[in-house]
Amino acid sequence: MGRLLSIDFGKKRTGIAVTDEMQIIASGLTTVDTSELLVFLQNYFSSENVEKVVIGEPKRLNNEPSEVVPLLNEFINQFTKTFPTMPVVRIDERFTSKIAFQTMIDSGLKKKQRQNKALIDEIAATIILQDYMNSNNFSSFK
Repeated sequence: MGRLLSIDFGKKRTGIAVTDEMQIIASGLTTVDTSELLVFLQNYFSSENVEKVVIGEPKRLNNEPSEVVPLLNEFINQFTKTFPTMPVVRIDERFTSKIAFQTMIDSGLKKKQRQNKALIDEIAATIILQDYMNSNNFSSFK
């Protein structure tokens, strides 16, 4: 069984989270510059067994696509050309950044630490992955 990897795509930075190989726990991995995302993924996929990629679908409250969607679509086109056999799933990511910020507050991080936008992106990617796993009753104990 391979890992699941999630992407919280942004114009500047992209948060990345992964599961363990048993696909039980979602954990933040890192945040990378979006311009270097494909190179990072090539390196990561060459050293880790990844089964599927889950990408957050940024939407507005009225369910319309956000302004970053054209860039995301361009990235997904490049991704599928680079990794033609890797399955990609898109899921709604509304509120993940707000939930990530609240998680930082609830965990007791100081104000200076909560201003780290890269950490917010990484936590948001973790929330996207956990939401995907929860919505699919994903469990290795099936």
